Amino acid sequence: MDFEIKYYSESVQAQILELPATLAARYIVLTRRMLAIGPNLGEPHTKAMGSGLFELRLKGAEGIARVFYCTLIGKRIVMLHSFVKKSQRTPKQELDLAQSRMKEIKNEDA
Repeated sequence: MDFEIKYYSESVQAQILELPATLAARYIVLTRRMLAIGPNLGEPHTKAMGSGLFELRLKGAEGIARVFYCTLIGKRIVMLHSFVKKSQRTPKQELDLAQSRMKEIKNEDA
């Protein structure tokens, strides 16, 4: 496996692991694929959100969830934030949080 997955914090990792069962299972399947072939799985699995931010799109019996992530030099994928969607659009505060975490991570990596 050429790629590695890291988490913004332990709380982000815990939040992802606490997703409802079918969403967590989907997360595991998709991240295994990301480890093997890279972060861009294409739609409907991943989507570019602009400026280097991406979303992992999870769908299961319990609903829909999103996990925002970015990539860093050296084949590192950093999971920034996750949430369960309750509406059609991604809430602005969820997107803003992921973008600010991405900026923080990229500044540390520079």
